[in-house]
Amino acid sequence: MNKTVNINLAGIFFHIDEDAYLKLQRYLEAIKRSFTDSQGRSEIIADIEARIAELFNERVQNDKQVIRITEVDAIITIMGQPEDYLVDDEIFEDGPQQTYTSTKARPSKKLYRDTDNSYVGGVSAGLGHYFGVDAIWIRLAWILLVAGAGTGILLYILLWILVPEAKSTAEKIMMTGEPVNISNIEKKIKDGFDTVTETVGDVAKNVSDSVSNAAKKVDVKKGASSIKSSSRTFFETLGDVIIFFFKIFAKFIGAILLLVGAITVIALIISLFTIGISNAVNIPGFDIVDAANAANTSIWLVSLLIFFAVGVPFFFLAYLGLKILVNNLKSIGNIAKFSLLGLWLIAIIGLIILGVKQASEHAFDANVIQKEQLNITANDTIKVTMVGNDNYYKSQYGHLSRNRNSFRLVYNENDEKMIYSSDIRLIVKSTKDSLASLSIEKKAEGSDYPSAKKRAEQINYGYALVGNELQLNAFLITDFENKYRDQEVELILYLPEGATLYANDNTYPFHRNSPSYNDILDNGQEEHYLKILQNDTKCLDCDEDTFEVNVDTDGVKINEDGIEIEDGADKVKINSEGIKVESDDVKVNIDSNGIDITSDN
Repeated sequence: MNKTVNINLAGIFFHIDEDAYLKLQRYLEAIKRSFTDSQGRSEIIADIEARIAELFNERVQNDKQVIRITEVDAIITIMGQPEDYLVDDEIFEDGPQQTYTSTKARPSKKLYRDTDNSYVGGVSAGLGHYFGVDAIWIRLAWILLVAGAGTGILLYILLWILVPEAKSTAEKIMMTGEPVNISNIEKKIKDGFDTVTETVGDVAKNVSDSVSNAAKKVDVKKGASSIKSSSRTFFETLGDVIIFFFKIFAKFIGAILLLVGAITVIALIISLFTIGISNAVNIPGFDIVDAANAANTSIWLVSLLIFFAVGVPFFFLAYLGLKILVNNLKSIGNIAKFSLLGLWLIAIIGLIILGVKQASEHAFDANVIQKEQLNITANDTIKVTMVGNDNYYKSQYGHLSRNRNSFRLVYNENDEKMIYSSDIRLIVKSTKDSLASLSIEKKAEGSDYPSAKKRAEQINYGYALVGNELQLNAFLITDFENKYRDQEVELILYLPEGATLYANDNTYPFHRNSPSYNDILDNGQEEHYLKILQNDTKCLDCDEDTFEVNVDTDGVKINEDGIEIEDGADKVKINSEGIKVESDDVKVNIDSNGIDITSDN
């Protein structure tokens, strides 16, 4: 068993076993020895360590993971051995250089902003590196976009905000598509020193030339440099301001995402262990209880599937918000990510299977009609009322109600599990028969017609005629083995013309029917005596409708005697006798005798 060492590499802490630590230490010391006399040695070493730390960080799944010698070997393979490269100054001379080939594919470029060669934000220079073209062509394209539709400005600002700046040497190397290894890091840093040296040399040479020529050249270079420096300073400041406000907006969005995701996940967890997912989540077109019933599956299993199907996306939403708020948030690791993704896919597939199963169980519908004669004649008065059964279900509000497409599990007097539903529809129609009758239509659904019809036949529904009072059950029951398949009962009460109907107030929720049902018992007619007419009723104890209007204003008078309008010499009078219109020149009289028009002209 190897010891574990804690190291700080480029400001990042890692746990590494002793063998891997010793190998990494020897590797870094070898790199330092190879750059003993190199210009920019400290910068090269710092960039190499930063690159190694970045590669380690990509391979570490959590804070407790220990880096082993296999990871160190993989990093050394990527970075290369110091002796594999010619690291003295000859590699940067203009003479012939030895060419090394590699069997590895050239790494892909990464898009960064090149602020070293920028006039505004480095977007054009970065795109030039990425697409392998001169930055001048990218800048010309931006000018055309800005001069054309003007959308180029928004696109440029968006890229300025979203594309990161190439700050480290490794990022500048990746921007050009070169592999980030020891040789390229050293070459990039030395190129920077050589550029400075060359610039200083050019200035010294210009100074040694004639004063007039030197002044002209220096002025041209100084002017170009001044323009570039000024534009860069202005746009860097502008960019900092834009990025500042963008970061504030991003933090706000991150807080919202974290809040929404966390609240949703917490609510799902609480509902899973308390009221149940079935009561907390409503999926359009998918009934949770019905799906569990259709697939002969525990409702807890369906609840778990819904928990993962809904909870995993909102968990990642909260995690995304947290990453926006916390810059250096540690990743949860690929194992956790792929595990959650797997659970989410399993949940989605499971819900799809349950949904298909649920739909197939409702593919066919069937009905069974039972018609019973009632000893009610045209001269009788019948009272209709709905009755419940407190042994099955007792409403907390104390009144009966109709709940469509729903059921509950109850137990009968023998403690047998039953399916209870209050999906009962009441329709009243007139008939020319001498006796009243009750049509009981039982409906159910199934995966095929025979099973649907058998399920309809096994619906238990009861009623009782006690004297002249018809007591209709406000519920139906069926054995639990029949499963719930949208069982319902439709009652049509046929009453002979001339009979009198008195509907109890508790029938109201059961006969709220559309005109297509031709129900002659309208809502609001409960608790009244209704005379049955042909396809209609007449209320025998309803108050007469009264309509009284009384208006008396300047020039207008409206009351029970009629309407009088007067405007100077012009008058209009409308009453039961007719219409009279008078003006200075014309008089019009309309009554039962006809129309009389008189003119003074």
